[in-house]
Amino acid sequence: MTHQLPATARTGLGGMALLLVLAGSALPAAASPADTSRTPTEATVEEQRLDRAAPQEILRRSGFDAFAPRFERALKHAGSYAQAERTVTRHASALWQRAVDRAQGRGPATGDLSRGDDRPLYWARLALSRELRAWTPRFDLEDRRRAALHSALETASRGQSDIRYPGHRTKRVLVTGFDPFTLDRDVRIGNPSGASALALDGTLVRTPDGPARIETVVFPVRWADFADGVVERALARQLPHLDLFTTVSQGRQGRFDVERTNGAWRGGFADNENASSTGLVPVADPATQPQWTSTTLPYRQLTEADTGRFPVYDNTEVTEIPAGGTQPVTRPDGPTPGSAARAGGGGDYLSNEIAYRVTLLRDRLRLPDLPGGHLHTPVLQFGAANTNPQTGTVTDPDFERNRADIVGQVRELVRTAVTTAG
Repeated sequence: MTHQLPATARTGLGGMALLLVLAGSALPAAASPADTSRTPTEATVEEQRLDRAAPQEILRRSGFDAFAPRFERALKHAGSYAQAERTVTRHASALWQRAVDRAQGRGPATGDLSRGDDRPLYWARLALSRELRAWTPRFDLEDRRRAALHSALETASRGQSDIRYPGHRTKRVLVTGFDPFTLDRDVRIGNPSGASALALDGTLVRTPDGPARIETVVFPVRWADFADGVVERALARQLPHLDLFTTVSQGRQGRFDVERTNGAWRGGFADNENASSTGLVPVADPATQPQWTSTTLPYRQLTEADTGRFPVYDNTEVTEIPAGGTQPVTRPDGPTPGSAARAGGGGDYLSNEIAYRVTLLRDRLRLPDLPGGHLHTPVLQFGAANTNPQTGTVTDPDFERNRADIVGQVRELVRTAVTTAG
């Protein structure tokens, strides 16, 4: 995910206490006894897009328009916070599981939209979130507890609470994806990284050393969530037990990129809430924060293997301010000593940031032998006659074929990575 897109061991560091420090989560402040709310809160920028024609069509043609009404009815019966929390978690988990099942061919197709489509999950999650935000409970609900319910919805509907691996004989692989983004340019768009997450979650790939199980999660395209530690909270407990991880996002047209270097810089491009953030990536313990982190994925093997129709590149370019300098310089072969980051190989948006955060977490947990890094997919494009967001349809044969090819190649790249990484 780059901001230039056109439409586009094991720990040995103090156990759980250290993991929580590394997560850097911003816990909500304790509420006073008078801090209660029985009134709805205003819909977010993302939720407000729900009323546009394309999201409504995507929900209707996938059958995912049924989730929000069921959720609304269930919330009305919640007579306590504990009941509300169970309701939120149950419905959010069911949404994630249904999206995974649909993508992997289990259960009814529920509609004529392609099974592999990631967009129904995104819009249905927002529909649940809007219902929760508009809900007036029958009991006093503190602001921090309402926020906790939204957090539970996000966690469960993004696959972050159902990461489960079998016994020690099976390798453990974790893959992350993203929501669609740049939706004010074209509200119809999807994200092949999110589609890949749905297609790969809970699946096995065969390697010469035996099977590898892939678990996946999806992250929001929101600066504030990353600053609050959403990535570290989801992954800190997982990394010490993995054999390989790769974060995935949508990148350039017509190519995959294995991003060699990640930079500690936010470039300010607007997120899905139309919010901007510029400056150093905010992490825990900034005094020890490096300007750069590096991939430990087997990039040579990934670029050389025949994994699909799109070429795969080892991308070594970065943008830096050289030591002693004042102006940004683009370097084709990585950063120079003492330089300050201005863009990693994956740019200065949230794709670069997730790669930076997870590889930094890997390094802080002292897991030097854990293969991991970032993979950029090609841009998921509509057909040539369907590029106008004002007059175009929500899908077409080229769009479906492009997504299926990208998802299939992500699967092969993951299989190649876990095989060659040993």
